[in-house]
Amino acid sequence: MFHMHSPLLEKMLRPVIVYLCLIVFLRVFGKRELAQLNPFDLVVLLSLSNTVQNAMIGDDNSVTGGVIGAFSLLAINWLLTLVLFKFPKVNEKVEGKETVLIRHGKVDWEAAKKEALTELELKSVIHKQGLNSFSEVERCVLEPNGTFYVEAIQPGAGDIERAEVLKEVQALAAEVRELKGLLAARG
Repeated sequence: MFHMHSPLLEKMLRPVIVYLCLIVFLRVFGKRELAQLNPFDLVVLLSLSNTVQNAMIGDDNSVTGGVIGAFSLLAINWLLTLVLFKFPKVNEKVEGKETVLIRHGKVDWEAAKKEALTELELKSVIHKQGLNSFSEVERCVLEPNGTFYVEAIQPGAGDIERAEVLKEVQALAAEVRELKGLLAARG
């Protein structure tokens, strides 16, 4: 159960090599793979773990081998995160740049095509933000990490209500300051 069938260095290198290859592949195949937009993409991501399992652990099913493999994965992830944090230019090269999909209500179909996004998938993204059509979108961006940022042309009802509440709180704060000034002058 605890006896490893492979050398320790091999147990540590296998997950690191597979991890780095997966990072490169996900970068090459685009941000869409990270966005998990449809069931097909999800199946691919889930299948990746099973596909690379043997490459990471080899023919060793020992607990010790699994622990060393898990440690190696976490260690390389921590190290890569640290490097990317300390060197922003390297981070930009590794992660890539954002893709602007909609600007001022107009869809950039070339950008959508580059990211392999259909009209239906793009509509789904804006519907999740409470918008009904592309013409309501000021800006929609696919971030390097696969998340979408959507900004509406007109603020939503919640945004308007928050702005009104903030305005009233600021007015109350001004009144309180004025009353404090009057009390200080009397006292």
